[in-house]
Amino acid sequence: MKRIFLLIALVLGLIATKVNAQQQPVRFGLKAGANLATWQGETVNSTRQLINFADGSVSHKMREGFHVGAYLSIPLARGFELEPGLQYAQKGTRLTGRLPIEQAGFLNANTTITNKAVYLDIPLVAKVYVGEGFHFFVGPQLSYLLSNKVQTEAGALGFKVLNQEWDMKGGFRELDLALTGGIGYRFTSGFNISAGYDYGLNTIDQNGSFDTFNRVAKASIGYTF
Repeated sequence: MKRIFLLIALVLGLIATKVNAQQQPVRFGLKAGANLATWQGETVNSTRQLINFADGSVSHKMREGFHVGAYLSIPLARGFELEPGLQYAQKGTRLTGRLPIEQAGFLNANTTITNKAVYLDIPLVAKVYVGEGFHFFVGPQLSYLLSNKVQTEAGALGFKVLNQEWDMKGGFRELDLALTGGIGYRFTSGFNISAGYDYGLNTIDQNGSFDTFNRVAKASIGYTF
């Protein structure tokens, strides 16, 4: 992991040196926003089979989360920038269920299982500006798994009867590779907004036994100084 960070730092240093030699300003920025994360692949297909078997009493949902981080805007040509970044990001997925017994409906018995994964995202995107502030961006993203927990909640009659959380980092892949992209707009003040999507390319489990990948939709606000 240290070697990866050193390599990224070296590449960014070379780019910054070249840009400074061309007297182009490198700008620093901060961003934050909301995540809607889920899994896609073999595990999700198995979950859908469970949902069908349970006659709708089990449902697969996206996990809400957030991301926050910093980035550099490095101009390489007119209307074209390279933007490396570093972000704390919440990902995972959620499964909810209820008792499929009509006579027991008054109990309102339900359970929720949430995978609460936290990653350190390192995107390196290319930005192409169309007009003054509107732009597209796309590029690779390397993510390091900081923590991975599973939370189980259960309740009935409006009361929570179970709320447990345990660590599940073992067996999950520490390094995840994704393709990230989206659209955005940067105002002349430096304030910017964007919407993007992370398409995971590596299976989330360490051994690749399950064909399951991270998928994350993101909405962000930021400021470039």
